[in-house]
Amino acid sequence: MKDQENAAVPLGDTCFVNRELSWLQFNRRVLEEAEDPANPLCERLNFAAIFQSNLDEFYMVRVGALMDTLDMGVTDDKTGMTSEEQVNAVLEKTRTMLTERDHICKGLLKELAGQGVELCRFHELSDKLQSMLEKYFASNVMPLLSPQIVGRKQPFPFLKNKEIYAVARLRTKSGGERMGIVPCGGGILRRLVPVPGEGQRFVPVEELVAGSLSKIFAHYKVEGAVLIRLVRSADIHLEDAAAELDDLASDGYRKSMEKMIRRRKRLRPVKLDYQGKLTDTMRDSLCACLGLSKKHLFASEVPLELSFFGAVRDTLRDKAELFYPRRVPQNSPNVDPAQPMVEQIRRRDIMLSYPYESVRPMLRLLQEAGQDPEVVSIKMTLYRVAHNSKIVEALVDAAENGKEVVALVELRARFDEENNIGWSRVLERAGCRVIYGLDGLKVHSKLLLITRKNGEQVEYITQVGTGNYNEDTVRLYTDYALMTADQAIGADAAHVFNALSMGEVLEESRELMVAPACLRPKILALIDREIEAARAGEEACLGFKLNGLTDKVLIEKFIEASQAGVKIDLVVRGICCLIGGVPGKTDNIRVISIVGRYLEHARIYIFGPEERRQVYISSADFMTRNTSKRVEVAAPVHDPVLRAQLEEMFRCELRDTAKGRRQQPDGSYVRMEGEPFNSQERFCDEAYRGAWTVTAPAKPGKKQTGSAEGAEPPEAKTTTRRGLLGRLFGRDQG
Repeated sequence: MKDQENAAVPLGDTCFVNRELSWLQFNRRVLEEAEDPANPLCERLNFAAIFQSNLDEFYMVRVGALMDTLDMGVTDDKTGMTSEEQVNAVLEKTRTMLTERDHICKGLLKELAGQGVELCRFHELSDKLQSMLEKYFASNVMPLLSPQIVGRKQPFPFLKNKEIYAVARLRTKSGGERMGIVPCGGGILRRLVPVPGEGQRFVPVEELVAGSLSKIFAHYKVEGAVLIRLVRSADIHLEDAAAELDDLASDGYRKSMEKMIRRRKRLRPVKLDYQGKLTDTMRDSLCACLGLSKKHLFASEVPLELSFFGAVRDTLRDKAELFYPRRVPQNSPNVDPAQPMVEQIRRRDIMLSYPYESVRPMLRLLQEAGQDPEVVSIKMTLYRVAHNSKIVEALVDAAENGKEVVALVELRARFDEENNIGWSRVLERAGCRVIYGLDGLKVHSKLLLITRKNGEQVEYITQVGTGNYNEDTVRLYTDYALMTADQAIGADAAHVFNALSMGEVLEESRELMVAPACLRPKILALIDREIEAARAGEEACLGFKLNGLTDKVLIEKFIEASQAGVKIDLVVRGICCLIGGVPGKTDNIRVISIVGRYLEHARIYIFGPEERRQVYISSADFMTRNTSKRVEVAAPVHDPVLRAQLEEMFRCELRDTAKGRRQQPDGSYVRMEGEPFNSQERFCDEAYRGAWTVTAPAKPGKKQTGSAEGAEPPEAKTTTRRGLLGRLFGRDQG
């Protein structure tokens, strides 16, 4: 795929790019990974499925919101585009990307066939095989179908979000025309139907349904058929649940949320994908019934839903060469499994780097706190948690042991609402005090506060993270978790929880940056410090690793800093509304995006050169929703060795030639050049070699050791030189 053909060209000499178009660029980088021959085949299948899942959610959330504002004259405040202009631009880019998707997926399916796994079209099979599959259809599929005829007495049915339907053009015996609609599964039917015979050959169940329409509608003549898949808006404002609430009790709020979630399932259509020949008559009928214009219809030459790639991957598990080399998170060499976590954290701060290091020490801290007689309370924010959460289990155990447990459960975490509602009930039944987010503000921070009583003194142990307390995603997302006995940080964390308990936001903080009131102002002040230094002729620099950058106030401050001579490095995985390298404006800004094996999710803020450097990890991206509409927390990393580790990892990402793309002055992204280097693989290797061992002296205490979670040696290619982080920390890694 040619990057220049998909450039997000800035308007005039502006440094801004539209948020929605920037997101589509990101998803296109995901699609590139599905095409990249450097990735094993089964991993490319996974990227293709992720591309589609991402696109579905984008249309449900962002396009749905834009379509709701079409008649309001709303404009994007960065590029001046109206909602209509944005929707039209998104539809045009989507059409181009889906053409590329079809080409890539056809290639993937061809490679799969070379591995003995073939996806067949029903109508292309031999008469004998079709006959055998028709028998399977009659006994295993037909009894579970609910076909419907659309007519004067049979209204057009409600089509569920993201489900596949077969639509038939029918002719009656009297010559009239009807439309027949058949749901093709909805989780009831097996998606891939084995083709009888040798090898692993499958027919998608929707193909089998479409090929059997003459049997379903036996009293009609089937004159044509098409498969369709509808995507509906999910643009409901869950904050409105509080406004609709009469009962202030927890269960009343949960029931109000459940009502809002049910409403989401019936929102307006925003996109229709179809496979097969769609006649003008059928197209017009579908558009009229669904309230869609034809520009929202997209033809597909591959199956309409790609999650079945997961089942295909499972059939090839015995072929290791088709997957990434196996990696397992390693126990941190800075954690001694034989010593209590609190004792170790008292001696020095501990930072875990996921998914390279195991989450076990953080879980052990929580579990030990529930048993510790000195622990008075455990307070924690929960945004997204695992379906079988050991973290919730530890909180429940702590409450049953008599600890005061306060859990802030954010019920408005999009698409995780039902899971969180269920866990809030579990926590309440166990005796935990459950509180919820503030009116109009989601609580997105990743904050754990353990309060201990040592004699007459109160002691805080605080954990601040960049990612959710979710044991499933820590194996897939890159994140950091800082555990500290710094009492100033703990005091700030206590103020955060006190404010949340009273339905307020924190107005002042000493060590932590806390949105919405005291995160962006502190960031702006630190950037201004660098601007002043640059104008005085001193070295000035900034570095940020983020998932998204849309906040106009911060973007304008970056532009000001660049013009003053501040060197700015940005590693932004997804949306980036700032364009670097624009002459006279952002010459000093470099923007890198990394899309690789793991989802880049950590946030790092680096302010200034070595002599005045301050480093933070944070839950907050530089998006308006994070800086002004959510409760977010950024924590300083004071330990010099941990800070150096973060800085070195950031530098590694800036030179990632394997999975990094550098933004160009026209807004496009091109792969970086240079000696082959994959930052994620390097971090895996360093974790296996124990290169992140803390060796510099800190607080007095026993030297900390650790062992690998899995006893496997590194499986990726290793370097014969001393490891980067090993060099930094003074250890020869060989």
